Amino acid sequence: MLLGLAALLGLAGLSVLGGGPARAQWGDSYQQPGGGTYYEAPPRRRPRDAYYRDDGTYGRQPRYAPQQEAPRQFYWPWEDRPQPVAPQPERTYRAPRSRPPYATGEAQRPAPAVKRRVRPARAPTPPKPAVAKTEPNVQIAVFGDSLADHLAKGLDDVFEDNADVAVIDRAKGDSGLVRKDVVDWPKVAQDYLQSNAKVRYAFVMMGANDRQPIRDGDETVDPLTDRWRALYRARVEALVKVFVDRRIPLIWVGLPPMQSESLSRDLASLNEIVRDSVTKAGGTYVDIWPGFVDDRDRYAASGPDPEGQIAKLRTADGVHFTKAGDRKLAHFADVELKRLMGTVPGSAEPSPTATVAPTAPSSTSGPSLDGPAPATDTAAIDRQITAMLPSLPEPPGVPALPVKPAAGPVVPLSRMEVSPGGALLNGRPREPDNLGTVERTLLRGNAPMPQPGRADDFRWPPG
Repeated sequence: MLLGLAALLGLAGLSVLGGGPARAQWGDSYQQPGGGTYYEAPPRRRPRDAYYRDDGTYGRQPRYAPQQEAPRQFYWPWEDRPQPVAPQPERTYRAPRSRPPYATGEAQRPAPAVKRRVRPARAPTPPKPAVAKTEPNVQIAVFGDSLADHLAKGLDDVFEDNADVAVIDRAKGDSGLVRKDVVDWPKVAQDYLQSNAKVRYAFVMMGANDRQPIRDGDETVDPLTDRWRALYRARVEALVKVFVDRRIPLIWVGLPPMQSESLSRDLASLNEIVRDSVTKAGGTYVDIWPGFVDDRDRYAASGPDPEGQIAKLRTADGVHFTKAGDRKLAHFADVELKRLMGTVPGSAEPSPTATVAPTAPSSTSGPSLDGPAPATDTAAIDRQITAMLPSLPEPPGVPALPVKPAAGPVVPLSRMEVSPGGALLNGRPREPDNLGTVERTLLRGNAPMPQPGRADDFRWPPG
């Protein structure tokens, strides 16, 4: 029995591992040269639901199409009935614009001309006619370096409408008081004033090129030393003396701040020397430094012009002026010039208020530069204007206050004052209550009668 069961199991194993039925699933078999058998797998069968694509492969279709649920006809009250969805609007497309045909042999139609509205051209503003200054009676000579050239241009703009005043530019760019071999300014100014008798006023502005050693004989003095300052002061006084001797009013314009801080410090020292020398000689010194700095007293390339508009005043080199800067520079100088001329702006004739005879100069003010021109005594003009004003009434005197006594009446504090009935010493006799208001209000507690217009008057107004 056991032997038969073992035989059956052995036959079954052979049939599974190497028997005919097991090999049938591998298809054809091949005998290898080295021994052994090679079985080729059978070809894959195409599924029933497959379909071929264009590229030679195939895909599978779903076996069961999804069934769409039919819309319900009945809904419970607590259920939301689906709302119909509005169809999407169809998109509309603009029809293409017709274009001219471009077939061979067919002429192209020209594109329609675009009509543009042409604005009428504005008539150019005619230039302001220049006033001919053929024979001016008053000449203003300007001496100095390249900065004086800007001053002359600004003054020329100020007096461009005045045919009786001419500004003569006598500036030389690379000059100064240090180098006499370039320009000897005292000699040049004296020669020019002798040949031009119509010069009534003179302006001087120089010093931008003077920060260099001075040759004193065979000695060379370094700039801004004590010896150099003494020599420079002497040269300033020599130039001022030329105008003092000819009794021509002189206005010396100080130097402005520069972009270089070291140069600005040195020029500020030169301004102090010039200010002291000119004012001692009786001339007029114009300080333009505050007009070309910012609120921190530093160099400012832009700032307000004479009209109050912010403009660029200095050029890119940080030394010279633009056209707006020329006008502002001339504005500072023109204020002092008008004061010396004693005229209203735009007129070279003396005003009626400038006919006061000038007073004799004091011994401490030095020689006068104003000459015979009237209106040089500012104090006399101020006194005349004050005299022309109507007199104001005299203010009333301060009322006299009563004299306060040194001490009041002596009252003893320890004495007991007793009066009949206990009345106070300073109390007045009580007035009788004829209307009974006190008794009715305080004793009986009745409210007083309302008065018309008072807050407790609730009566209706008469209709």
